[in-house]
Amino acid sequence: MMENYLIDFLVFVFGICIGSFLNVCIYRLPESKSIVHPRSMCPSCGTLIRFYDNIPIFSYLALRGKCRHCEARISFRYPVVEFISGIFAVGVFLKYGMGLEALIYYTFIATLLVITFIDIDHQIIPDVITLPGIPIFFAASFALPKITLVESILGILIGGGSLFLVAWLYHLLTRKEGMGGGDIKLLAMMGAIVGWKGVLFTIFVASAIGTLAGMLIIIKSGKTMKLAVPFGPFLAIGGIAYILIGPQLIAWYFNLLRQ
Repeated sequence: MMENYLIDFLVFVFGICIGSFLNVCIYRLPESKSIVHPRSMCPSCGTLIRFYDNIPIFSYLALRGKCRHCEARISFRYPVVEFISGIFAVGVFLKYGMGLEALIYYTFIATLLVITFIDIDHQIIPDVITLPGIPIFFAASFALPKITLVESILGILIGGGSLFLVAWLYHLLTRKEGMGGGDIKLLAMMGAIVGWKGVLFTIFVASAIGTLAGMLIIIKSGKTMKLAVPFGPFLAIGGIAYILIGPQLIAWYFNLLRQ
């Protein structure tokens, strides 16, 4: 039992270390900066961050959320992303064990985390992630026992095609831009991994959670005007949910209908 907890902890440590790199991607990709050079530095004073001040989560707590040199406030976002990354690493490990399948799914989830926070901050989904992500994850799907070639291809076509159709119809009816092209490419990329069934599940979950979130925002703000709410994070939630608990949720839903 103790050995199992130790392995889970090591997987979590691996996940938070990857989360630290994800923070670099979230910060630099929208600004078209290299994610490997230069070393991490304080955005306020420009001082290079020493290795002992760059330990995921721990350094943030030790420094009390401030830069050691200029004492500028460090965003709470950094340890949050690291923690979420660690939790998902453990979740994937517990679901799929230690192997190539788990590595592919975790890489996919890590990619969605980067996209999620970039979309929240800038309301964009970088093509530099999704366009190469489509062929990369399509190739990776060959190593996944639960996704066939046909399912992956249909996932790409239905994922991108469904949102393209929604965007086209919305523009046709309103003469306004609706669904962004980034969301279309994102769901096509996701379809390569989750297949067409996963795409349908993702759209359903994303729409449900997105609608609920929109209603809560409107209620809280007291405004009825149309709000620009990024849809990418909701698609990511749906995709991650399908990978970790999708079949169980689907089975629960159909059992509920039979009652």
